[in-house]
Amino acid sequence: MDHTNHTRLDQSELTEAVLDGATVYGPGDENVGSVSHTHGSGASCEVVIDVGGFLGLGAKPVKVPARQIDFMRDESGTVHGMTTLTKDQLKAMPRHED
Repeated sequence: MDHTNHTRLDQSELTEAVLDGATVYGPGDENVGSVSHTHGSGASCEVVIDVGGFLGLGAKPVKVPARQIDFMRDESGTVHGMTTLTKDQLKAMPRHED
């Protein structure tokens, strides 16, 4: 997917209402997970990404600072994110418990 024409989100858009359900892509443009919920908003926002699993079952939730993810909207307005973290790196992070 070519992300060059996608509109980057500004800090005011880093909220649960905007980010919930967003797909997160890794360095090879592979799907590494999706945002299940957030903690905080704006510059201090942290996102919980469900990594792995199948059809939502067995996914491991991990918490990542939103600043480590480049969130954007594609041409149709769908929000997604890009990270330099691989799926294996995310899976190796501690499990997030609410």
